[in-house]
Order: sequence, then structure tokens, then C-alpha cells
Amino acid sequence: MPRVRLQRFLAQAGVASRRKSEDLISAGLVEVNGRVVTEAGTTVDPAADDVRLKGRPIHARFAEESPAAATGLLLYKPAGVLTARSDSRGRRTVYDLVSEREGERLIYVGRLDLETEGVLLLTNHGPLAHRLTHPRWDVEREYRAEVGGDLDERRLIEAARKGIRLEDGRTRPFRVRIVKRSAGRVTLELVLVEGKKREVRRIVQACGGRVDHLVRTRFAFLTLAGLVPGRSRRLSREEVTRLCALVDLPIGPASGGAAWI
Repeated sequence: MPRVRLQRFLAQAGVASRRKSEDLISAGLVEVNGRVVTEAGTTVDPAADDVRLKGRPIHARFAEESPAAATGLLLYKPAGVLTARSDSRGRRTVYDLVSEREGERLIYVGRLDLETEGVLLLTNHGPLAHRLTHPRWDVEREYRAEVGGDLDERRLIEAARKGIRLEDGRTRPFRVRIVKRSAGRVTLELVLVEGKKREVRRIVQACGGRVDHLVRTRFAFLTLAGLVPGRSRRLSREEVTRLCALVDLPIGPASGGAAWI
């Protein structure tokens, strides 16, 4: 197998996102073949090199680069479950909700914070996961938010039109719809095309409100239809093909006997 960048290797192993993996490398927490590596651009051979994080061996499984080898799982993530491979405090993660065999080879596409529930896509295909979460491809995420506090609706609508400045930069413009108002509470539907950390919660907070309940109801064309919290389903070949098409990954014939799940 060709060599890959160390941060990609760590992300593929489910340790953290590529960006967070770069931070772990810079902090001197990663060793390759017994040597501490602090340069994120370092490349490794997944089949031969010994990679360790804080002394713990890390293994990553890479799907064939052909999109035809891609597989996927759609999970209804419940609130209170971490989007992470493991947790030092023993809390449940999304991998506790899928079979061991499936979880071993799947990586999550983007993140939902601890208290957010809803659509979470997992795939075995690193390039597909990367493109689906990159702002360049404008993949839509739709949310339903129950909001309390003193929400400035006019400011929120203006923020949707122009974006709003947060501590890590200005958001992309987004769509928002007020579904209902009742007893000092507002129900919103928002559609975003980027994945800043806790973006919906921070947008609402910047407009004077407080998100009390948040559900991601759609990722691209995938919805929660037919699922309940904690349950998942395998993506069909047609669905994976559509996902690849969304981010310009052409489907070709699978090689090496790769199968769809």
C-alpha cells in the first residue's frame, strides 16, 4: 500500500479528525517506529510502520481508493453518545451502537456533539468522507432546533443571509425557517453547508438564544426515515453512488473483490 500522511492515518483509525490529529502530532504525542514525530506532513506505511499514540499502538484499515469499494452505514445517533472511537472516561460512543465487524472498518463523517442527536454517516472510504465534510462541496446538513432564551429573530435572519462572525471566523450563509413559536420558545429548521464545531448552537447563541434540543434531520439526501435513536441501517449501492456523485468521485468497477454492504 502507498504511504499516507500521518494525520490521515490517525483519522482513518478513528483517533480524531485530521485537524485534531495534527494537534496531537504537534504536541509530541505520536511515535512512529519508536521515534516521536512532530511534523504532520510525515508519511507512514500503514502495513509496516509501528504508530503509537501516548504509547498505545494504532492501527488503521484503508479501503481501496476506488469509490466502487465504498460502503456506508447510516446511524441515528442518540443524545449522550460520543462521536469518537473510544473515551477515556468510559462513556458510550457511536461504535458501541454498531457491530464490532462494521465498526472496525468504518469512520464517521463529521461529528455530532454529545447532546446532539440525529443523522450520522459512517463509511470505510477516506476520500469520500473527506469530500463530504469539506466546505468546497457544499453538502447540506439540515437541523431542527428547539430554542429558548431571548432569540433575536431579525439578527438570525440577517446572519443566515450574510453569515455571522464567530470566534473561529465567519460562517457561510445558511438557510433558516421558523417552524413555530410557543410559550417563549421557537422551533427552527436550519440548513448549513459547512461543519464548524457546534455551529448551530453558536449561531443561535450569537443571536441571543439557547439551543435546548438539537437534531440533525438530514445529511445530503439521507434522512432519519425508518430509524429510531441508537439504530442504524446499511446504505444501498444506489445511495453510495449518489454520495460519490455529489462530491465528484466517479464510480468505476470495484476491484479486488470489494463488496457493497
